[in-house]
Amino acid sequence: MPGTRLPMFPLSAVLFPHASMPLHVFEPRYRELMRDCLAGDARFGVVLIARGSEVGGGDERNRYGTRGVITEAAELADGRWVLEIEGEALIEVDEWLPDDPYPVALVRAVAAGAGADAAAAPLVGAAGQRVRRARALLAEHGGAPPLAPELTLDGGGDIDVAAWQLCAVAPLSAYDAQRLLVAEGAAVRLQLLAELMDELELDLHRMLRAE
Repeated sequence: MPGTRLPMFPLSAVLFPHASMPLHVFEPRYRELMRDCLAGDARFGVVLIARGSEVGGGDERNRYGTRGVITEAAELADGRWVLEIEGEALIEVDEWLPDDPYPVALVRAVAAGAGADAAAAPLVGAAGQRVRRARALLAEHGGAPPLAPELTLDGGGDIDVAAWQLCAVAPLSAYDAQRLLVAEGAAVRLQLLAELMDELELDLHRMLRAE
């Protein structure tokens, strides 16, 4: 079956399902995308730009991304938009259609992979501890603030949701975020996340020793 037609917003960042992202829209074609979405279905796709720029087109885009929905929107006096979007589902691009005036693609939702079950449950706590530790260490040296102790990241008991939420608050490069996005299932995703946080912590300790 052909994919579903969906407006697309290529970005230099990754939106995870079950996570929110602020968005500042200033390019004219994406202003029009926002107006069209808010006039009808408030959903559009977000994909990471593999190469190139999100301004002006001509970029190379990743095949997998996330369908997002606009949850808050404000148009500024000069026509720019400030929005909050919520990731809904992992999507795969079947075909890119002509940019007229903004990117559009035929996409399909990707079902949750194997591993979002009780077998992955112990990985949630281990990955969560590593994310908190990495955030705390970065905060000590002027990075992003540590996670609040009372912040709950267990997905309300849903392992798949918990994995996405942990990915969203982890200090990650766009490349590593994309690796997590396409990981096959919650168990694999959580294991990879823990490994990435361990690597980051080691790198930070090496840098501190070298100072």
